[in-house]
Amino acid sequence: MIGLPALEADLARQLSLIGFGGPDWTRPRTHSQDHVHDVVIVGGGQSGLAAAFGLLRERVSNILVIDESPEGLEGPWDSYARMITLRTPKTLNPIDFGIPALTYRAWWEAQHGAAGWDAIDKIARGDWMAYLRWYRRVLALPVRNETRLTLVEPLGAGLHRLHLDGQSPLLARKVILATGIQGGGEWHTPAMIRDALPRHLYAHTSEPIDYAALKGRRIGILGGGASAFDNAHAALSLGVAEAHVFIRRKTLPRINPIRFMERVGFTGRYPALDDATKYRVMASFLGHNQPPTNDTFERAAAWPGFALHMGAPWLKVEQRNGQVCVLTPQGETLFDFVVLSTGLISDPGLRPELRLVADRIARWADRFTPPAGEVNALIDAHPYLGAGFELLPRDNGGGAALHGLFAFNYSALISLGLSASALSGLQTALPRLVRGVTDQLFLDDGEALVADLIAYDEAEFVGQWPRQEAAE
Repeated sequence: MIGLPALEADLARQLSLIGFGGPDWTRPRTHSQDHVHDVVIVGGGQSGLAAAFGLLRERVSNILVIDESPEGLEGPWDSYARMITLRTPKTLNPIDFGIPALTYRAWWEAQHGAAGWDAIDKIARGDWMAYLRWYRRVLALPVRNETRLTLVEPLGAGLHRLHLDGQSPLLARKVILATGIQGGGEWHTPAMIRDALPRHLYAHTSEPIDYAALKGRRIGILGGGASAFDNAHAALSLGVAEAHVFIRRKTLPRINPIRFMERVGFTGRYPALDDATKYRVMASFLGHNQPPTNDTFERAAAWPGFALHMGAPWLKVEQRNGQVCVLTPQGETLFDFVVLSTGLISDPGLRPELRLVADRIARWADRFTPPAGEVNALIDAHPYLGAGFELLPRDNGGGAALHGLFAFNYSALISLGLSASALSGLQTALPRLVRGVTDQLFLDDGEALVADLIAYDEAEFVGQWPRQEAAE
């Protein structure tokens, strides 16, 4: 092992070798004498940090990343994520842009050696978060923490005012919503739960849950995806007496289509598909619950208090004497608390920060009509994005307000595949995003840049003929 200082010195050399740094090519803007950022990235997790580095590589440095979390706690890894390891293969290189010294493997081997790398099967969740903190620090990325976006206000002329909670607004030409898996909509709480139970008796897996306070209690978990088993293990390891997982299907989910997509190029080439094929592919994809990893399932199932109920959808839920009574086809069960592993809904109309423009954003329902009998409401609510993750208008009248807004979050799933919120897709999605943003920046000034090029007369060659010394 060489240690992190040596790795960081090697990284600095590699960045120098590829010409990283140098003056910006973008044209400065002001608005009422206020500074205008070329790009503001909303979200300081893995997608937002990598997008910032990608822009810096293209010599766009008038940028800012904002994140509502305290420094070092961005993203899900130290908040609601409860898996022991990442589910993606350790060999993926999602955010290094092909720079060897910036890879997770280089970071790991600098501290643990090549043998240490060979010994691990998957990346530990805490180690991935530590790598992201290092990534931010070593690249000196411009991040402002504890800064929450409340509203995007289009000003016209390609500018947006970003209203912040308790802080002065920011001005930006381009806004990248790198807001993660929930940032394109909201986590789904079934009305059956929301309407029947007081808030202290249930939580979604995306929320902080004090499992230690439930020591000795019984909990029910709705959903058969990976997070259900992650939460069952986390709860039981913190003293919960029983954790019951309920699955609608009669068999466990076993197929993870992401693994196939990684092998055959779907993650990178998906955007080249036509709309009809995208619709069909994603209808199949969304029909699969992501199964737990084998080690996650074994950890959860090994606890004496673990129980799994298949073919057991929740038919009715009610509060009964301070507990939760759950009715399934298998009968009634009483719990002290219930946890919802019920996924999310992607729809820009659910995002409060987009309320001024949400009605203008094109959805899939606006741009594509599937064959009879194949309509999928979940797909139809997703935004219909351009090739560079840009939001597109429903009609010609909405384009100006949306120009400069990019959805680099899970809501890009239907248009651009496993790209913005899946580690499997970031390697190919990031260059696409950076190209989309920088092309817009360039084209916005295209007329002036072309005029300047035509008028350009700065002499580079200063030689003379006949040469002066020869004439003498």
